[in-house]
Amino acid sequence: MKRKLIYRPAQRARALVGLRRSPQSDLSLATLLAFVAGALNAGGFFALGQYTSHMTGYLSQLADNLVILNFRIAFVAALAISSFVAGAGFSTILINWTRRYRARQQYALPLALQGIFLVCFAGGGIFASEAGRLFSLACLCFIMGMQNATITKISRARIRTTHATGMITDIGIELGRGIYGAIMHDATIFRDTRNLMILVRLVLSFLLGGIIGALGFGHMRFLFALPLASLLLVVSLPALFRQTWWR
Repeated sequence: MKRKLIYRPAQRARALVGLRRSPQSDLSLATLLAFVAGALNAGGFFALGQYTSHMTGYLSQLADNLVILNFRIAFVAALAISSFVAGAGFSTILINWTRRYRARQQYALPLALQGIFLVCFAGGGIFASEAGRLFSLACLCFIMGMQNATITKISRARIRTTHATGMITDIGIELGRGIYGAIMHDATIFRDTRNLMILVRLVLSFLLGGIIGALGFGHMRFLFALPLASLLLVVSLPALFRQTWWR
C-alpha cells in the first residue's frame, strides 16, 4: 500500500513532464508554471523592487534612459533583458541536448534546474549590497527566461507563462469573435469556448500566484522562493529518477 501511495503521485508527476504528452498534461503543467511565474513576478517586486518578467517594460526603460543619459537605470534594464534571453537560450540548449541523449528527461531536467536555481535565489537575502541585488535580479530574470522557453518548447509555442499580455490579448480576440458571431448569428465564428477557458485559467493562475507571491515575499522575503522551488522539484524529480526506490 505504501508503495502505491508513493508511486501514484510520482507517476502523475512524470506524466506532466513526460515525452509522450497530451493536451491535458500541457494545460496542467502550464497552469502550475503560470502560478509560479505570477508568484515570482509579484514577489520579486517585494524582494527587489523590480518586476522580472516584463521584458517589454525593460526594453522601454532601456530606450527612455538611454535618451536621458541615465546609464545606471539603462544598465539595470539591459541586465534584466540579457539575463532573460540567457535563461531562454540555456533552457533551449538543455532541452535539445537531453532530446538527443536522454529524451525521456528533456523537459524534467530544465524544470529541476529551475527549482535548484530558485533554492539558490532563496539565499539572495544575504546580498545587502547594490551589486548583490543586481545579481539577484539577474538570477530571477534568468529563471523566468528558462521557464518561458521550457513551456514554449513543451507546448510547441502554444503557451507562454511568464507574461500575461499575450494571453489577455487572446482573451480579447476570443471574446470579440464570440460577440461578432452572436451579432451576426454566425455560429462558425465562435464554435467552442475551450480555448477561451484555457486562457482564462492561465491568467487566473498567474493572478493567484501573484497574490500568494506578494504575501509570501512580503513576509518571508527571499525565503519564499523555497516553496516555489519545491513545486518545480516535486514535478521534475520523479522523471529524473524514475529507476529509483519507488519503482
